[in-house]
Amino acid sequence: MVAISMRTSLRHGAALSALIVSTIAGPAFAQSTVTADEPAAQPATVPTTTAAQTDDETIVVTGSLLRRADAETPSPVTVVTTESLDRRGLATIQDGLQTLSSNNGPALTNSFTANGAFAGGASAVSLRGLSSNSTLVLFDGLRGAYYPLADDGTRNFVDLNTIPDDIVQEVQVLRDGASSLYGADAVAGVVNIITKKQFKGVGGRAEAGISERGDASQYRMSLTAGIGDLSDDGFNIYGSGFYYRSEALRAANRRYPYNTDDLRQVCYEGNCGANGVLNGTEADGNTGGFEITTPFAVRPRDPITGAAIPGVSSRYQYLNGCQGLPTAQLSTAELALAQNAAAPANGVVCQEDLTLLYGNIAPRIERFGGSARATAKFGDNGEAYGEFNFLQTNTFYEGLPATIRGNAPAGFYFPRYSTSANIAAYGNNTILQLPVYICQSGVNCSTAADRVLNPNNPFAAQNQTAAIIGRIPNLREQNETRTRAYRAALGVTGDITDNVSYNVGATAMHIDLQTRANGYVRIQNLLNAVNTGSYNFINPQANSQAVLDQIAPENINNATSDLYQAQASVQTSLFELPGGPLAIGVGTAIRYEAVDAPSANSDINGPTQRYFRLNGFAAKGNRTVYSAYAELEAPIVDQFLINASGRYDKYSSGQDNFSPKIGAKFTPIRQLVVRGTWSKGFRIPSFGEANATFPTTGYVSATQGIYNDAFLSQYGCSLATYTRCPSYISAATYGQTSISNPDLKAEKSRSYTAGILFEPIRNVSFTVDYYNIKKTDAITTANNAPAIAAYYAGQAIPAGYTVIPDAVDINNPTARPRIAFVQSPFINANTIKSEGIDFGINANYRFNDDLRVSSNLEASYILELSTTFPDGSKERYEGTLGNYNLTAGSGTPQWRGTWLNTVEFRDVLVSATVNYFDGYDLSAEDQTGPGTAGDCGLSDGTIPCKVSDYITVDLNTSFKVNDRFTFYVNAINLFDRLPPLDNVTYGAHLYNPVQGGLGILGRYFRAGVKVGL
Repeated sequence: MVAISMRTSLRHGAALSALIVSTIAGPAFAQSTVTADEPAAQPATVPTTTAAQTDDETIVVTGSLLRRADAETPSPVTVVTTESLDRRGLATIQDGLQTLSSNNGPALTNSFTANGAFAGGASAVSLRGLSSNSTLVLFDGLRGAYYPLADDGTRNFVDLNTIPDDIVQEVQVLRDGASSLYGADAVAGVVNIITKKQFKGVGGRAEAGISERGDASQYRMSLTAGIGDLSDDGFNIYGSGFYYRSEALRAANRRYPYNTDDLRQVCYEGNCGANGVLNGTEADGNTGGFEITTPFAVRPRDPITGAAIPGVSSRYQYLNGCQGLPTAQLSTAELALAQNAAAPANGVVCQEDLTLLYGNIAPRIERFGGSARATAKFGDNGEAYGEFNFLQTNTFYEGLPATIRGNAPAGFYFPRYSTSANIAAYGNNTILQLPVYICQSGVNCSTAADRVLNPNNPFAAQNQTAAIIGRIPNLREQNETRTRAYRAALGVTGDITDNVSYNVGATAMHIDLQTRANGYVRIQNLLNAVNTGSYNFINPQANSQAVLDQIAPENINNATSDLYQAQASVQTSLFELPGGPLAIGVGTAIRYEAVDAPSANSDINGPTQRYFRLNGFAAKGNRTVYSAYAELEAPIVDQFLINASGRYDKYSSGQDNFSPKIGAKFTPIRQLVVRGTWSKGFRIPSFGEANATFPTTGYVSATQGIYNDAFLSQYGCSLATYTRCPSYISAATYGQTSISNPDLKAEKSRSYTAGILFEPIRNVSFTVDYYNIKKTDAITTANNAPAIAAYYAGQAIPAGYTVIPDAVDINNPTARPRIAFVQSPFINANTIKSEGIDFGINANYRFNDDLRVSSNLEASYILELSTTFPDGSKERYEGTLGNYNLTAGSGTPQWRGTWLNTVEFRDVLVSATVNYFDGYDLSAEDQTGPGTAGDCGLSDGTIPCKVSDYITVDLNTSFKVNDRFTFYVNAINLFDRLPPLDNVTYGAHLYNPVQGGLGILGRYFRAGVKVGL
């Protein structure tokens, strides 16, 4: 604990500290740097006094071990208080962290869950343009357990949905490298969630919200009760419980064009979008070909070879027209977009608007939980606490109708294939065949005595197999996650002597993640139904629920994550320097972390013993970490202070690392603070990168450049005549499978900051902070080009790579097959740089006892975000959609900021927040090559080359009836501005889910009451 007298701190040139204390109680997200406690910081009551207060105050801030007389440290910190969230009208801590201007990387939002996110059901913050695994999340200074399922199968992170909102006092975001005290992952910064130290009486809130369009409703209730006063009674005990629910939002409930795949009315400079409706009518009036539509389409094939039959049309045709599309909930206008059963000269064509019929904007989320805490004083100055938290989060969304065949569908993973036979059984070229005969035995109907012609096969009488594609109209894919988080923590602080104090803390956290998937077809069960005829393909609606359950049984998967941590530190002062005592702190820690995430879709028993379209990733691992750390602070003179710290970590998995940091603060005059830091850090390989038992596969479109003439000649074409190559070649995709590598080294980082805090007049301050982070040995996938070139040249595959051929082309059975998968391990190879500037303006003025006005502006600007590869080539991403693969296409806008203005008049408070998210160019150098940033290489010309800036305004009004009741009403996105169009980002339909945030809801209203008894 750090007790600071304002009178004393003013003597040391820290009037700015008093301003910071006042702005914490006022404007949101004050970019302030305040006093720090040790990594296992005991949370304290946050001061809510103004700068004029002169009593001693206890302040807890992230980033240091030491007591001090001055509340300003060399590192910049952003403080998010629960009061600031209320003023902004934000319902949860997770919402508040997602709006931080420094959260300008590949963040993971709840809306991604509604679009099939890899780590569906979770939310993560990503500071400094780096990934979520470079931001460390703490609870009261102690680590939290990882979400069991890593983002994209590689990035470990702490789920923000496990934060117990209603007992949070504040969140401190250290915008600086901090491995010197916290160890791994604190490369871009630290998010420290600090819970309330004590609560007296009874308090709670009830809140409800709904969009102006009458959807996306939210509900929130909480109750907290406590007894005892630490100062008077020597103890405090409180308990708290809450319930939160937000309803799902369908794409069909938003205006054009967010609700459709038909973009012909989206035009820019004479260029209009295509009709992306499946089998839809293009702008030129032609009818597109068949795709995987609802319901089923078939075409005749040779029953022996599966090839086309000479002289017989290979065109797909529907088994039973367009019956089965879920159009009952659509208006006439929507129905016209969704489907069209017109019969052109070449047959019936069903149009299907997937976004309109099945698209989601937000999932249904339900959260509830409870917390309990007891704190007691002992002796002259000792204090102990114990805390327990339980939270459960459920998310649910319903997607596409069940797919019975996909061409390299997202979500397939192939770790064990080594023969073309396995690939042929379940690979890119797989097409379900309806046989000529069916029989009750369902095994070999070609000779069985009970065989009959297949009633589902319209070509059976001609002894022709029916190749079939489609979706089951009355069976929707449903995904539900249930996360249960259990956390317990203990802590003891006190003094050993007048000059020596100690702090001991321990925590245990367990996360249980259960995923339920329904509506996904199990391959072998479908094959059984095909052979026996138990499933009616001609009239899918006639199938009983029992039949549907048989071909698509529920898939339940359980994953867990655990963390146990204990640490202790002591601190003292050695002797006096001209500026104050030379202070030192030392500590030691041990922690155990483990993840067990089994595959939900293993092929261990063969390629047909799994589901279509379900994620097969799996990882399992554990490690123990032993650490020792220390900090030294030397106030050379009143105006100049030096701080140094370092930490050594040793992992049971074989890695070790030393992370140093040095910082300085210079106060030439009372109104000015100049600060700076230099540090080194590291990120330990994730369990997915080092211990995956099922790897991650991403699919890439094959391009002309990967082939050579010798290979293409087998298919009757060449590089010069590439457009004449069969679709087996020209429309090919291949899977890039990244294999875990237990020999990976830790990523290393070097970072430094430099900034000033200037208070020209009392209660008005300006901050500017520059940051520069460089990561080396960054973990990445290997360059697969050498393996691909060797395969197509007929040469030996280089060491470390595995190339798996696809099924042969049935029209060219003797030709060398194309590539199906390239497997290679993760490697330490790249260098990543992040560089930028943070800005802050804080003003707080009390005119009289009745009127107070405050204003806070926070903004971040990215100067550079880039990756340098081993061959020296470099890609830059700032201001573009890059790094496209890492950010889910949400990009790297250079500017992001918020501006909160509040007026308090007697018992009425009115605040308005301006949210700014910079535009960006539709290019990404990781997609189009180095040097292509800014060339709009990913744009199709139907929307502006640069996605425009996005500005929204939120308004909040509260009225304090008396000391017990406060009513409030807020309007989110007051001017009903929906996000700018972006038809390249793939995390949402036609908008950027990170840029769009809550804006896609449109104008949104919340009302509630806070009660304190």
